[in-house]
Amino acid sequence: MELVDTHTHLNDAKFSGHEQEAIERARENGVTRLINMGDTLESSAKAVELAAAYEGVYAGVGIHPEEAFPMTSRDDDQLAAWTEEPRVVAIGEIGLDYYWEKDQEKRQLQQQVFIRQLDLARQLHLPVCVHDREAHGDTLSILKREGRGIRGVMHCFSGSFEMAQELLKLGWYIGVDGPLTFKNAAKLPEIVQKFPLERLLVETDAPYMAPVPMRGKQNEPAFVRFVAEKVAEIKGISLETVAKQTSQNAEELYGL
Repeated sequence: MELVDTHTHLNDAKFSGHEQEAIERARENGVTRLINMGDTLESSAKAVELAAAYEGVYAGVGIHPEEAFPMTSRDDDQLAAWTEEPRVVAIGEIGLDYYWEKDQEKRQLQQQVFIRQLDLARQLHLPVCVHDREAHGDTLSILKREGRGIRGVMHCFSGSFEMAQELLKLGWYIGVDGPLTFKNAAKLPEIVQKFPLERLLVETDAPYMAPVPMRGKQNEPAFVRFVAEKVAEIKGISLETVAKQTSQNAEELYGL
């Protein structure tokens, strides 16, 4: 049985100097491939570096909404240059985050940076990994307007079933993480139960949001197994079925 952690951050400072150990623990737990997502230019560079150094490790490059800044053509060129590396498979992590940001001008900047990176992904014929936190309406509106012809995943899905259905119509995937295993998971388990397995990806978002039974510990790619187990439990199917299909989904979206 093999799993793919489709969204992790071994490029985060919390893993500094211990990336290889985390990769080895992941492999011991059946996680044979993982994708480190960039959230700044610096972390994107680190993700590219790790992808080049370790077999089975891939990278996304992009600017996270909380790190949004007025991008220039030089920044576009840098992101594009990284995508020429063989194991850079996506533009991500990009999107909108209104949880912390209440200032309207800064929210507009997030939207501009999001749209700019969607356009870059279209030009480069790459999928995108989208972060959406308390910005469901604007995120979906931008994807419908500016994301035509682009495939992607709504990472760490926190929207409604109706939003999930809209993403399905667009041919998109949703990613599920540690919160699926939490007692306060709210509507997410019901959405996962109804949503086609062929459009689900399993993620950790390490080092954050460790799943039950690892809550309180630093999350890592090895723990994606607990997310997959929860999907299997909710859907009443085997872990092997979940592992096989979600791995196939990752291969189809990211061309692994």
